[in-house]
Amino acid sequence: MGQHVALKEWAVIIQALLQGNQHLLLRKGGIREETRDFRLQSDEFYLFPTYEHQKKECIQDVYRAGLQETIVEWEAVPSSSVRLTAYAKVSEELLIHEREELDKLRPFHIFTDAFAETRFRWKPKKPLHVLLLRVYRLAEPLDVSMKESYNGCRSWIRLEEEVNKPGLIPVLSDEAFAVQKAAVLSALERA
Repeated sequence: MGQHVALKEWAVIIQALLQGNQHLLLRKGGIREETRDFRLQSDEFYLFPTYEHQKKECIQDVYRAGLQETIVEWEAVPSSSVRLTAYAKVSEELLIHEREELDKLRPFHIFTDAFAETRFRWKPKKPLHVLLLRVYRLAEPLDVSMKESYNGCRSWIRLEEEVNKPGLIPVLSDEAFAVQKAAVLSALERA
Protein backbone atom coordinates (compact mmCIF):
# COMPACT_ATOMS: atom_id res chain seq x y z
CA MET A 1 0.00 0.00 0.00
CA GLY A 2 1.42 3.40 -0.93
CA GLN A 3 -0.07 5.25 2.00
CA HIS A 4 3.17 6.97 3.01
CA VAL A 5 4.65 7.34 -0.47
CA ALA A 6 4.36 10.47 -2.56
CA LEU A 7 5.24 11.24 -6.16
CA LYS A 8 6.52 14.75 -6.78
CA GLU A 9 4.81 16.57 -9.65
CA TRP A 10 4.31 20.16 -10.80
CA ALA A 11 1.45 21.77 -8.91
CA VAL A 12 -0.19 22.84 -12.18
CA ILE A 13 -0.24 19.21 -13.36
CA ILE A 14 -1.81 18.10 -10.07
CA GLN A 15 -4.40 20.83 -10.55
CA ALA A 16 -5.13 19.51 -14.07
CA LEU A 17 -5.48 15.98 -12.68
CA LEU A 18 -7.89 17.18 -9.99
CA GLN A 19 -9.95 19.08 -12.56
CA GLY A 20 -10.19 16.07 -14.85
CA ASN A 21 -8.21 17.82 -17.62
CA GLN A 22 -5.45 15.22 -17.55
CA HIS A 23 -5.36 11.57 -16.50
CA LEU A 24 -1.76 10.63 -17.07
CA LEU A 25 1.78 11.60 -16.13
CA LEU A 26 4.83 11.60 -18.40
CA ARG A 27 7.96 10.58 -16.49
CA LYS A 28 11.62 9.87 -17.14
CA GLY A 29 12.88 10.53 -13.63
CA GLY A 30 14.64 13.27 -11.73
CA ILE A 31 18.31 14.14 -11.92
CA ARG A 32 18.90 12.67 -8.47
CA GLU A 33 17.04 9.40 -8.96
CA GLU A 34 18.78 6.57 -7.10
CA THR A 35 18.22 4.26 -10.07
CA ARG A 36 19.21 6.98 -12.61
CA ASP A 37 15.83 6.60 -14.31
CA PHE A 38 12.16 6.47 -13.40
CA ARG A 39 10.78 3.34 -11.72
CA LEU A 40 7.28 2.82 -10.44
CA GLN A 41 7.83 2.38 -6.70
CA SER A 42 4.19 2.14 -5.68
CA ASP A 43 0.94 1.66 -7.54
CA GLU A 44 -0.78 4.24 -5.32
CA PHE A 45 0.54 7.41 -3.76
CA TYR A 46 -0.05 11.00 -2.72
CA LEU A 47 0.73 13.65 -5.31
CA PHE A 48 3.30 16.01 -3.79
CA PRO A 49 3.18 19.46 -5.41
CA THR A 50 6.36 21.14 -6.63
CA TYR A 51 6.71 24.67 -7.93
CA GLU A 52 10.35 25.33 -8.78
CA HIS A 53 10.55 24.11 -12.38
CA GLN A 54 7.06 24.78 -13.70
CA LYS A 55 7.12 27.43 -16.40
CA LYS A 56 4.30 28.99 -18.39
CA GLU A 57 6.01 28.29 -21.73
CA CYS A 58 5.81 24.54 -20.94
CA ILE A 59 2.02 24.60 -20.49
CA GLN A 60 -0.59 25.01 -23.24
CA ASP A 61 -2.01 28.55 -23.36
CA VAL A 62 -5.47 27.56 -22.15
CA TYR A 63 -4.01 26.17 -18.88
CA ARG A 64 -1.54 28.96 -18.07
CA ALA A 65 -3.94 30.78 -15.73
CA GLY A 66 -3.92 27.63 -13.60
CA LEU A 67 -0.18 27.96 -13.21
CA GLN A 68 -0.59 31.37 -11.58
CA GLU A 69 -3.31 29.94 -9.30
CA THR A 70 -0.85 27.33 -8.01
CA ILE A 71 1.68 30.06 -7.20
CA VAL A 72 -0.93 31.98 -5.18
CA GLU A 73 -1.89 28.80 -3.31
CA TRP A 74 1.78 27.99 -2.64
CA GLU A 75 2.42 31.44 -1.20
CA ALA A 76 -0.60 31.03 1.14
CA VAL A 77 0.87 27.92 2.81
CA PRO A 78 3.80 28.40 5.24
CA SER A 79 7.13 27.34 3.68
CA SER A 80 7.55 24.89 6.54
CA SER A 81 4.70 22.74 5.23
CA VAL A 82 3.26 21.29 2.05
CA ARG A 83 -0.45 20.83 1.38
CA LEU A 84 -1.44 17.49 -0.17
CA THR A 85 -4.81 17.49 -1.92
CA ALA A 86 -4.61 14.52 -4.28
CA TYR A 87 -4.07 10.77 -4.25
CA ALA A 88 -3.59 8.52 -7.28
CA LYS A 89 -3.78 4.86 -8.18
CA VAL A 90 -1.95 3.63 -11.26
CA SER A 91 -4.31 1.99 -13.72
CA GLU A 92 -1.67 1.38 -16.41
CA GLU A 93 2.04 1.98 -16.83
CA LEU A 94 2.87 2.34 -20.51
CA LEU A 95 6.35 2.68 -22.01
CA ILE A 96 6.76 5.02 -24.96
CA HIS A 97 9.74 4.39 -27.23
CA GLU A 98 8.78 6.27 -30.40
CA ARG A 99 8.04 9.94 -30.99
CA GLU A 100 4.96 8.98 -33.00
CA GLU A 101 3.49 7.43 -29.84
CA LEU A 102 4.16 10.65 -27.94
CA ASP A 103 2.30 12.60 -30.64
CA LYS A 104 -0.73 10.35 -30.12
CA LEU A 105 -0.84 11.44 -26.46
CA ARG A 106 -1.16 15.14 -27.35
CA PRO A 107 -4.89 15.37 -26.46
CA PHE A 108 -4.32 13.79 -23.05
CA HIS A 109 -1.93 16.22 -21.32
CA ILE A 110 -1.55 19.97 -20.81
CA PHE A 111 2.13 20.29 -21.81
CA THR A 112 3.12 22.12 -24.98
CA ASP A 113 4.34 19.91 -27.80
CA ALA A 114 7.84 21.34 -27.41
CA PHE A 115 8.04 20.53 -23.70
CA ALA A 116 6.56 17.04 -24.11
CA GLU A 117 9.19 16.34 -26.75
CA THR A 118 11.95 17.70 -24.48
CA ARG A 119 10.82 15.34 -21.75
CA PHE A 120 10.69 12.46 -24.25
CA ARG A 121 14.19 13.16 -25.63
CA TRP A 122 15.88 13.48 -22.23
CA LYS A 123 17.86 10.26 -21.65
CA PRO A 124 17.05 9.14 -25.21
CA LYS A 125 17.89 5.47 -24.62
CA LYS A 126 15.29 5.24 -21.86
CA PRO A 127 11.55 4.97 -22.57
CA LEU A 128 9.09 7.60 -21.45
CA HIS A 129 6.89 6.21 -18.70
CA VAL A 130 3.22 7.10 -19.07
CA LEU A 131 1.26 6.54 -15.89
CA LEU A 132 -2.47 6.37 -16.51
CA LEU A 133 -3.95 7.42 -13.18
CA ARG A 134 -7.21 7.13 -11.33
CA VAL A 135 -7.09 10.38 -9.34
CA TYR A 136 -8.82 11.18 -6.08
CA ARG A 137 -9.33 14.44 -4.23
CA LEU A 138 -8.57 14.17 -0.52
CA ALA A 139 -11.74 14.79 1.48
CA GLU A 140 -9.60 16.93 3.77
CA PRO A 141 -6.26 18.36 2.60
CA LEU A 142 -3.21 17.17 4.50
CA ASP A 143 -0.60 19.67 5.61
CA VAL A 144 2.69 17.84 6.11
CA SER A 145 5.88 19.32 7.49
CA MET A 146 8.45 20.08 4.82
CA LYS A 147 11.57 17.99 5.40
CA GLU A 148 15.03 18.43 3.93
CA SER A 149 14.77 14.90 2.52
CA TYR A 150 11.83 15.99 0.33
CA ASN A 151 13.99 18.48 -1.60
CA GLY A 152 15.86 17.75 -4.78
CA CYS A 153 15.13 16.45 -8.26
CA ARG A 154 13.78 13.02 -7.46
CA SER A 155 10.42 11.53 -8.24
CA TRP A 156 9.57 9.63 -5.08
CA ILE A 157 9.59 10.55 -1.43
CA ARG A 158 8.55 8.64 1.64
CA LEU A 159 6.55 10.82 4.01
CA GLU A 160 8.43 10.91 7.30
CA GLU A 161 5.48 11.73 9.52
CA GLU A 162 2.55 9.50 10.31
CA VAL A 163 -0.51 10.53 8.33
CA ASN A 164 -4.00 9.14 8.45
CA LYS A 165 -5.27 8.78 4.91
CA PRO A 166 -8.42 10.87 4.64
CA GLY A 167 -11.41 9.91 2.58
CA LEU A 168 -10.86 9.77 -1.17
CA ILE A 169 -13.29 11.35 -3.62
CA PRO A 170 -12.80 10.14 -7.22
CA VAL A 171 -12.33 12.95 -9.72
CA LEU A 172 -14.15 10.91 -12.37
CA SER A 173 -16.92 8.34 -12.01
CA ASP A 174 -16.01 4.73 -12.81
CA GLU A 175 -17.71 5.09 -16.18
CA ALA A 176 -16.02 8.39 -17.09
CA PHE A 177 -12.61 7.02 -16.12
CA ALA A 178 -13.19 3.88 -18.20
CA VAL A 179 -13.90 6.11 -21.22
CA GLN A 180 -10.71 8.13 -20.68
CA LYS A 181 -8.61 5.00 -20.17
CA ALA A 182 -10.02 3.41 -23.31
CA ALA A 183 -9.28 6.60 -25.29
CA VAL A 184 -5.61 6.62 -24.23
CA LEU A 185 -5.13 2.90 -24.90
CA SER A 186 -6.89 3.19 -28.25
CA ALA A 187 -4.76 6.18 -29.28
CA LEU A 188 -1.64 4.12 -28.56
CA GLU A 189 -3.19 1.08 -30.24
CA ARG A 190 -2.89 -0.91 -27.00
CA ALA A 191 -6.57 -1.53 -26.38
